[in-house]
Amino acid sequence: MTKDTHQGGEVVLDVRQLACPLPILRAKKSLSAMCSGEGLKVLATDQGSPNDFRDFCSKTGNELLSSATEDGEFVFLIRRR
Repeated sequence: MTKDTHQGGEVVLDVRQLACPLPILRAKKSLSAMCSGEGLKVLATDQGSPNDFRDFCSKTGNELLSSATEDGEFVFLIRRR
């Protein structure tokens, strides 16, 4: 289940349990609805997502502010271009 919520001024996108390419597609949709400079926090469990989000940000011009693993889940912070 995908879920967008607001937390401390950033949008939180929960794409845990979704497999590639769905996390990237959902992040792209969320980012397209945001203004330049806004932040998106993505929670994911897909093992390929660290590489996927790095490549996605590189290709789209969005900034990958951080990529971390917390409790077996991946957490990405992305700034909208």
